[in-house]
Amino acid sequence: MKESNVQTELNVTGMHCTNCAISIHKYLEDNGAKEIYVDFASDEVKFSDIPQDQVPKLVKGIESLGYKVIKDKDVRVSFWKSVEFKFLICLLFTIPLWSHMFVDLPLLHDPYIQLALCAPVYLVGCIYFGNSALRSLWNKMPNMDVLIFVGSTAAFVYSAIGTYYKLGHDYQFYETCATIITLVFMGNVLEKRAVTKTTSAIKDLVKYQDIKAIKILDDQEIEITAKEIKSGDILKVNTGSLIPADGDILDGHGWIDESMITGESMPIEKTKYEAVIGGTLLTAGNIRITATKVGSKSVLYQIIQLIKDAQSKKPPIQKFGDKVAAYFVPIVVTIAFFTFFIAYFIAQLPLQQALMNAIATLVVSCPCAMGLATPTAVMVGLGRAAKQGILIKGGSTIEELSELKQMVFDKTGTLTTGDFNIKAIQTFGIEQSQVESIIAQLESYSSHPIAQSIRKQLKEIRSYRIIFKEVNEIKGQGIFATDTNGNSYSICNAKIGKKDYSNRYDLTLTINEVVIAGIVLEDQIKPYAKELIQYLKDKGIRPILLSGDRQSKCERAAQKLGIADVYWEKSPSEKLTILSELKKTAPTAMVGDGINDAPALTAADVGISLGDATHVAIQSAKVILLNNDLKSIEKLLQVGHHTLLTIKQNLFWAFAYNIIAIPLAAAGFLGPMLAALSMAFSDLIVIGNSIRLRFKKLK
Repeated sequence: MKESNVQTELNVTGMHCTNCAISIHKYLEDNGAKEIYVDFASDEVKFSDIPQDQVPKLVKGIESLGYKVIKDKDVRVSFWKSVEFKFLICLLFTIPLWSHMFVDLPLLHDPYIQLALCAPVYLVGCIYFGNSALRSLWNKMPNMDVLIFVGSTAAFVYSAIGTYYKLGHDYQFYETCATIITLVFMGNVLEKRAVTKTTSAIKDLVKYQDIKAIKILDDQEIEITAKEIKSGDILKVNTGSLIPADGDILDGHGWIDESMITGESMPIEKTKYEAVIGGTLLTAGNIRITATKVGSKSVLYQIIQLIKDAQSKKPPIQKFGDKVAAYFVPIVVTIAFFTFFIAYFIAQLPLQQALMNAIATLVVSCPCAMGLATPTAVMVGLGRAAKQGILIKGGSTIEELSELKQMVFDKTGTLTTGDFNIKAIQTFGIEQSQVESIIAQLESYSSHPIAQSIRKQLKEIRSYRIIFKEVNEIKGQGIFATDTNGNSYSICNAKIGKKDYSNRYDLTLTINEVVIAGIVLEDQIKPYAKELIQYLKDKGIRPILLSGDRQSKCERAAQKLGIADVYWEKSPSEKLTILSELKKTAPTAMVGDGINDAPALTAADVGISLGDATHVAIQSAKVILLNNDLKSIEKLLQVGHHTLLTIKQNLFWAFAYNIIAIPLAAAGFLGPMLAALSMAFSDLIVIGNSIRLRFKKLK
């Protein structure tokens, strides 16, 4: 791996709205960074494609924008430096200043008292918004703070001049200046708290990493933190405790709730030698485990990283919103300038009215709503899917899911269980019961899954027991044995032997090289597979079966499931070719679980891998179903549809708000204070709609 491809993570403080995040994103993008993710709520900044020796230069660039890069992410900003404290200070001075419009106290109408009350608010706003505004202008990336700073400064300077020259009440707009700053601070506070709720899915998972563990050392129990666990440590877990690390059960048994990983609500019984996942809950029983995967190697850590990485991959629909937001501030400043020019010089309105219209135009506009529209919905959508055991690797995948017209399925292990039942046994000159007994005895020497499935179905007949003196299992062929009388037996692939019987049977049973039975196996259809296929058809998505298995088996499975399009006996390269051709006709998803599916999963518009799939298949897919439940595909499509719908609703509101509010403010129908209040709450409407996605019923 090239050094430039290493992902860099920074902790950046000082971001107070999505426009700050957009400024940093644009700066990094202009300097060649890729896969950029900026989250103002969590102070996270991630990017790749930058050599590590160039990172310090970018850090200085980010700090030149007015933000601070810190090394320790656990260091929290003190309350006295927080936006909450600034809001409270401003509110303290703004309330008496604003109340003079309702309370008839001569003291509150005194312009010097109003100046004294407004000055601290303006000073706090000037330092906070002004610093950010001037830095953004210096770096040619004007942000929303430019609008706030220009609007509040215009009101303050105009009022101060009126006070100095004693021009009277018509020149006093201190309450306008203070209210604008206070309301914007309030909006920042509410916005940051609301956005934090959209990332709750990750926070819920992260908290499972910060748990206590009981380590057994020299027969003594020592309490340690999960971060202190090392691979090979022996840990004790009691009823009601979270399992502190991935591991294997050494002794004991219990019922484990894995819903936070897989979405499966029913606890699973696990006993000695079975694997457990860190962060899951032992609901009943007591176990001792040996830690196998800790830290960055644990399942939980990798899931958290997958979700975080997914948030950094923007869907195409977001690029439009970001592009508009980037040009928004210069356009609004221009509109405000013409508003003042037309109102004062052409419409000949009083100076103060023309100025208030211009200030209201600056303050009412809201680029943040456009910037928040997509990422908040994506974060909630990814989080909701993760809680149901569905990992979506990119925000862009959500948009691709809504466009799917075809879904290609592998057969074995995907639509079928991989557990084989005997469908039929045809015997030649020997009783059925004797054949079944011989098969059961031979298969008892094999640990192959097919052998175990067959053995569960058949019973040995005690009166027909055969004593074998030699038994050999040859992989890919079958089981070959010799009894104490010198007779040879075999149960093997129907293709092997003097004659190929594979067109009729899956296995043949021979005695002394004479075929005495032909066996037809049937792969079991997975639960909910048939319902899923019907659901896809109802949604206008064409289901396709693409398998390496035999024609008869593929056609039989397709007939049971109601799939019309079937491809059989295809190698990985042939699967890739077929999928590439299907993609040319319509957006296509691929669902698979094996190594042979990996090329097709990568090539598909959306690759969907089952949770118990091979590592290669999981790495190749864009979606991972942790609970291995086919109903999750239905949930996946529903989450994708509703997330995209939420994005479109958010963008519609963001654009509609600005298209309506800016002309109203310019025409004088919205005063500066009402404009500031409208701006603050426009963001919250967008965020609230995104949060609604966490709870709404998906249909």
